Amino acid sequence: MKTLIVTAHPEPDSLTNQIARRLASMLDPSPVEIVDLAAEGFDPRFTVADRRTYLTGGHVTPDVIAEQRRVDGADHLVLVFPVYWWSMPAQLKGWIDRVFVNGWAFTIDPEHGIRRNLGRLTIHLIPVAGDDAGVYERHGYEQALRTQIEHGIIDYCGSRRGATAFVYESEREDAAARERVIDEAVSAVRRAIEPQDDLLANGNGGR
Repeated sequence: MKTLIVTAHPEPDSLTNQIARRLASMLDPSPVEIVDLAAEGFDPRFTVADRRTYLTGGHVTPDVIAEQRRVDGADHLVLVFPVYWWSMPAQLKGWIDRVFVNGWAFTIDPEHGIRRNLGRLTIHLIPVAGDDAGVYERHGYEQALRTQIEHGIIDYCGSRRGATAFVYESEREDAAARERVIDEAVSAVRRAIEPQDDLLANGNGGR
């Protein structure tokens, strides 16, 4: 079972990338690949060629094919990202725009409607937020983000919803408190990916 972790942050040692690396270490020895879109220089711009791909379901550019093959090789996809303006960063959104396209993530069939093609994939989210949970709840930001990504992207492509674990108050000065929140989020995603570990630990792994 392979996990693909995708991040989008301009600083290599950002908290976002640290969280991705921590999750990868917790999943070891299961196969894990971390994709740092910023470090790799992924181009998020939706071009005329991408528009043609959307309309035809074909003519996919080589860089997009490479990303689709990465996802095809995974059972779990984890998106770890800082929350910018109550959503994901432009580079990660552009990765979704360009990679999750007609003919691969879904197929537009004029006679039978939309076929959702990513049913084999479970997608997890770790949004890294600066504000606290109360702000997100009062203003509906968490629900808006969940609706946009969980329903608008994951459900639309037919994927399974995994864990969504927010890291709130990521810029707090209390390092110990921040560490607890990070550990809770990473552990929640790990349990969603490898639930059998908990069954064995509790002595419930027998037949």
